Amino acid sequence: MRFQNLDLNLLVALDALLRERSISRAAEQLHLSQSAMSSALARLRAYFDDDLLVPVGRKLELTGRAEVLKEAVREVLACVDTAIATPPQFDPSASDRKFQLIVSDYTAAILIPHVLALAESQSRTVRFDLVPLLDRPQRALENGEADLMVIPRTYALQDHPTEMLFEEEFCCVVCNSSRFAQSGELTRGQYEAAGHVAVQPPAMDKPTLEAWFKQRYLKAERIEVTTFSFASAAYLVVGTERIATMHARLARIARKSLPVTLFALPTPMSAMAQMQQWHRHRTRDPGLIWLRGLMHEAVLRMDAEPGRSLPD
Repeated sequence: MRFQNLDLNLLVALDALLRERSISRAAEQLHLSQSAMSSALARLRAYFDDDLLVPVGRKLELTGRAEVLKEAVREVLACVDTAIATPPQFDPSASDRKFQLIVSDYTAAILIPHVLALAESQSRTVRFDLVPLLDRPQRALENGEADLMVIPRTYALQDHPTEMLFEEEFCCVVCNSSRFAQSGELTRGQYEAAGHVAVQPPAMDKPTLEAWFKQRYLKAERIEVTTFSFASAAYLVVGTERIATMHARLARIARKSLPVTLFALPTPMSAMAQMQQWHRHRTRDPGLIWLRGLMHEAVLRMDAEPGRSLPD
C-alpha cells in the first residue's frame, strides 16, 4: 500500500530503526536480513531527503527530522494497530494473545498472582509477559511496546487514560531480634535515629528520585542500605537493627516467611494510589478491556485474603 508515493510497509521499518538506532537490531526485531533493512533505510532516506540516522562515533544518532518523525510514526502505527489489526471481539478461551505488562516487583508479588489465577480460570492459552519498571517505562507504553502499565498515580502519563486499582498504606518492618520488636514499640524518635533500608527504584530519573526520597525518608537521618527491589527490603533488615519502610501488603507477605515484626508508621505518610494505564488509542481494544476488568477482579481477590491487619 502506498500513501503519497510512500510504501507504508516502510513505516514499520522506520519505526524500528528510530527506536533501536541500529540497523542490525531493527532487522532482528522485524525478522529481516541486515541487507534488507539497509535497503529499507536507503529508500526512506531518499523519500524524506534526509539521512535520518547518522554515525556519531560508533553509534547511530537521529537527525532533527528523524526526531520529529519518531513520535508521529509511532502514533500512525498505533492507530493502524487499533483500527485494523485488533480483532473486534475477544474470547479468552480461544485466544493465544500475549499481553505485555510493565510492573514493579511489588505489583508482581502482591497482585499479579491473582491476575494469573483468574485468567487461567477463563483461558489456558492467553499468555503474559511481565516487564520491569526500567529505563523510563512510560516510553514503552507510548511506543506501543506494552499493553498495560501499573504505576503510582504520581508517575502516570498525563496524555493516556488511567484507572485506579487500589490504595496502599505503608508500614515499618524490623527484625524480630531487634530492640524495637523486643520492646514492642517504635516511636518517632527511634524511627528518625535508626538506620534504614531504602528502596531506590531504577526507573526513576534524578528529580523524580529526589522527590521519592523526600516523601518517604525525610525523617530518616541514616540511610544505610539502598536496594532496587521493593520485595528485598524486608530481607535486608533480618539480623540487624535497621528499619524498612514498606508497602503494607508486601510487608504482610514477607511476615509469613521471615522473622520480622510490623509496626504502624510513627510519622504520617500519604497513601499511594496504584493505577493501571494504557495507550489512548487502545481504549476500545476488546482484549485490553478484558484484561483491565481482570485487574479489578484481582484486586478484590487480593484484599479478600486473611491476615491483612497490622499490629496496633
